[in-house]
This record gives sequence, structure tokens and C-alpha cells, in this order.
Amino acid sequence: MTEEWKSKKESFDVLDGRGEAGDFLPVVLKRAEKVAIGEGLCVVQSFEPVPLYSTLVDLGFEYQTDKVSDNEYRVYFFRTASKEATTGKTLHPAALANYGKADKALGKIAAQFWQLTWKKDNPAIDQKTKYLLSLANAVGAGRLRQATRELVKAYSAGVTVAELDELFTLFVWNQGFGTFASVISPSALFAAYLWIKEQEKKGKSRGEVMEELLDKFGEKNPEVGVFYESEM
Repeated sequence: MTEEWKSKKESFDVLDGRGEAGDFLPVVLKRAEKVAIGEGLCVVQSFEPVPLYSTLVDLGFEYQTDKVSDNEYRVYFFRTASKEATTGKTLHPAALANYGKADKALGKIAAQFWQLTWKKDNPAIDQKTKYLLSLANAVGAGRLRQATRELVKAYSAGVTVAELDELFTLFVWNQGFGTFASVISPSALFAAYLWIKEQEKKGKSRGEVMEELLDKFGEKNPEVGVFYESEM
């Protein structure tokens, strides 16, 4: 990391997420994409926003984190290159924000545990396999919302339709015909799986499918999102 930019970090535009009720990550990404090379952005949160690090590094940023207090972290991101995001084109661990809302210390622990689980250096299990394992575990536990999110992530990581076909066959074997018919089949998880198959049969590229998949089965889908939105 270069040292020169740190002397001007206090002049960076500030994006304060402490009062945000929903998923703050898309807000950060939208702002970060507009930051020019040689400029920076300061993100303020009530817990250390660990998932932001790899996402913005992927966009060409360096960063420095300052802990102001137990309830205030300032992360200074400085752009050294303009890159097209790869990790940004999927669902993010948005639910981590909910832990911090319940308890700041819990939010910090959750973020650190996420980093250990999903961003470990030299992991023995590749990312795609981890997503598939997490998907299968979520189905086994009856957490179909989580399972749908893991499916989207797995597809972004390169899982094939053939692999998904075998996985869903295993769901019938492990969960039983009745559970598959009454619980899995009517779910957003199964709908997303079938939709991926249909789009690939139409000859669409993975990038095209992924973009539409996020639109149909992303945070705005009430069966997939992790934030409650009242209509009142």
C-alpha cells in the first residue's frame, strides 16, 4: 500500500452507513464506481465492515481502517486502478448488518467469522464448492431463503446447470419426495433453478443470465431479501 494518499484521506467524501436500515453495500458500490483514480471515499460504520474490503479491492481500491470508538469505524478507500467488479455481481452478505443492529459486539464477531469462513487465505475448498455446500446445508435446515441466495452466488462462481441438476436430484434423495414436492418445489429456490435452465437453453450468456437473475431473485424479492420492508 502506498503512503502518499493517507495524508489527504480526511478530504475524502464521507458515506455514513450507521443510520441505514437496509442493505448498505449497494449504496457503497454505486458511489465507489464513480470515484476516479487518484481519489478516495470514506465509509463510516458502527462495526468494522469487513465484507467491503475484498469487494472494493476488486474494483481497484486500497484501504485503511481507523477505529474511532467501539461504535465508529472509518474505512478510507483510495482508488489506484479502474477494474470491473467480479465479486460485486452477485448477492452480498447483507444479513451481517442485522447482527450489528442487535448488538455492536455481535456484529463485529459476525463480520470476523464471515472473513474467516469465506475469505480465508489459500482455502482448501474452492468458492463454488463452498456455495454448493452452503446451499445444501440451508435446504437441509429448511432455510430456503438462504438456499436461494447461495444458489445465486454459486451460479456467479461458475456452477453449471448439469451440477445443479445433480444437486436437486440429491435433494429428492435426502429430503424425500414429499418434502421436495410440498416445500422445495414451490420455493424461490426451485424457481431460480428452473429459470437458469430456461435462460441457458435460450442461448443467453452467463453474464446475461446473472444480471437478470439478480433482478428476479435478488434483494428486492421478498423471498430472498434479508431486510424487512413494511408497507405501512
